[in-house]
Amino acid sequence: MIRDLIGLAVCLLLSGGAFAQDSANPDALTAELDTIVVTGEQPGPGLWKVSKGDHVLWVLGVIAPLPKKMEWQSREVEQRISESQALLSRPFVGVKLKSGFWASVALLPSMVGIRNNPDDKTLVDVVPADVYAQWQPLKQHYLGRNNKVEDWRPLFAATELYEAAIRKNAMTVQADSVNKSIAKLAKRAGLKPTAVGVTIEIEASRKTAREFKGSRLDDLECFSKTLDRIETDLDNMKLRANAWATGDLESLRALPYEDQYTACTQAILSAAVFRDAGDLKARVKAAWLEVAAKTLEDHSTSFAVLGMNQVVASDGYLAALREQGMQVLAPDEVIESLESPLGESP
Repeated sequence: MIRDLIGLAVCLLLSGGAFAQDSANPDALTAELDTIVVTGEQPGPGLWKVSKGDHVLWVLGVIAPLPKKMEWQSREVEQRISESQALLSRPFVGVKLKSGFWASVALLPSMVGIRNNPDDKTLVDVVPADVYAQWQPLKQHYLGRNNKVEDWRPLFAATELYEAAIRKNAMTVQADSVNKSIAKLAKRAGLKPTAVGVTIEIEASRKTAREFKGSRLDDLECFSKTLDRIETDLDNMKLRANAWATGDLESLRALPYEDQYTACTQAILSAAVFRDAGDLKARVKAAWLEVAAKTLEDHSTSFAVLGMNQVVASDGYLAALREQGMQVLAPDEVIESLESPLGESP
């Protein structure tokens, strides 16, 4: 459905990837044997501290994928949420269908096959020969006899393969355990999380469905980069997941990578349904910054959850707050400030 397409776009647009630079691992198909993913209770990383005067916003940066059997238990997060008067959820892109319920129901038959390539083409027809040759052993290893993906657009086929590879390597695609824990802690503290983001309206019509089904997405780069990342980065993904789970910020910083999300997001945003949406990434960031600044102004202590890229990027959310005159300290800097004389920042 169109809503599913938007959901995929949101996951890519607001992904929690951490750092941007290339790294390599020569043996993709045996990567799951090389690194053991941590299990059991883990503390996660420390918190970033954003302050203005004596008001503080504590920020948790999350990444994906994370260890599947990790039980996230952060005493620091529990304490900071219990002290807070407000909690900002991860920024979102919402979808509102313009038509009513019955119009949406009538639309359902038109949505059949929306993942498929136009004109009954298969992957071998639309993907360059060398890239398709790269796809075949990865598909066999992670998807087995799932031949339905051969009919899918490269974007959807790549997503299916990536998620299967993540699951086979004992990780979860989304940070579900963290999200559930944050929700429980907020409820215990009597906080109703503040949702911050942008809602776009999509016309639920047969015309919209026909336009998408008949259009081509600019998704070959997304497909190719996803294959490359599965081949070169699975072992480092597990190392990053372990580093996040154990709170090893130094290792997180030392494990950069080139992710596929930018290319895949651009492919989705090329679809007709997003024609009038504008720059969603910029709109969401602007909305969050406005709410975060007001939250910091109104409350002595507050808490927020962001994707790690939004936390650490040079043009990320916290960098923008710093430019607005707020003090921003990374977790290790927070510890140093507590250890310095009189608790002053070094």
